[in-house]
Amino acid sequence: EVQVVESGGGLVHTGGSLRLSCAASGFTLSSFSDHAMSWVRQVPGEGLEWISAINSGGGSTSYADPVKGRFTVSRNNAKKTLYLQINNLKPEDTAKYYCAIYSGGIYYDSVPTDLAYWGRGTQVTVSS
Repeated sequence: EVQVVESGGGLVHTGGSLRLSCAASGFTLSSFSDHAMSWVRQVPGEGLEWISAINSGGGSTSYADPVKGRFTVSRNNAKKTLYLQINNLKPEDTAKYYCAIYSGGIYYDSVPTDLAYWGRGTQVTVSS
């Protein structure tokens, strides 16, 4: 069974930075490097917001408009880990951040679709 565990969230002031990590394990029929991955966030009472994705090889990335220029997604396939570097945090970035794994090697922009595996999330809170 594939397991996905996020870490790195916390409470920061406006303008601060965080680096989120996502460790995946338990692949049997495929490997970590076969799958594109995504970060999705959710504010309580609201829907899921797709914010970033990276293809299986790490050479292609995509970002939602609200985070472009501030967030950077990357992956280390040897370590089976996905990262999200978040800079210049704003109060509106406050949310629970989820790591999710696509069923295949490509990602889909803008909507959290075809995401086969999810972590439990890590909370990011930005104080003004």
